[in-house]
Amino acid sequence: MNPEQWAASALYRCIREVAEYVDGEGWSRPPQLFALVPTADLVAAEPGLIDQLDAQDALTPIAQEPLPEDVAGYSMALDQFLATTSWPPSVEGCVLVQQIVVLPPEAEQTLDDAIEPLLADPDAADAAARTAAVEHPERRDARLFVGVLRDGTSLSLLQVRPSEAEEDPFGDLELRTTPNLAPNLVEALLQTMENDPDDF
Repeated sequence: MNPEQWAASALYRCIREVAEYVDGEGWSRPPQLFALVPTADLVAAEPGLIDQLDAQDALTPIAQEPLPEDVAGYSMALDQFLATTSWPPSVEGCVLVQQIVVLPPEAEQTLDDAIEPLLADPDAADAAARTAAVEHPERRDARLFVGVLRDGTSLSLLQVRPSEAEEDPFGDLELRTTPNLAPNLVEALLQTMENDPDDF
């Protein structure tokens, strides 16, 4: 396995662990960041954790405080929050999880109709788009997981909330991806890796 494959594999395992953790917390939760720290460093600093960690995992996710409530659901507020987020050198990467609404492709016109009269006011347009998405009859809740590493590796995965008919309490988490999923968030999270903590 070459270094790129190793990094992607390590990042996938971290996102998977985060997905299992937040799934246990239930839906309708605010966005949350997880720091990705080398497992060996954690064990060296806290030997008592050795029984709780898988020493074969290169990185271990550590939950941070949930993001402020006024960030939840507001893409511009999230952008601003991430622009002032930084990490100490001991953090090798991070994962952001947030609940979103996904719509079928044919719903695009509904969103366009909602925001077109408000394009001069970005805040109002954002609010109108969110309202239209939430009220759309074919909406589905989903969790978006975006992870990055300092070396530029990134991975974005989506977990669509199952309907009551689809729900299986013993089922495996289904994480999906598509090309070019959440590129703006990937860029914003990579920037947090470069931000200098002394600047904030």
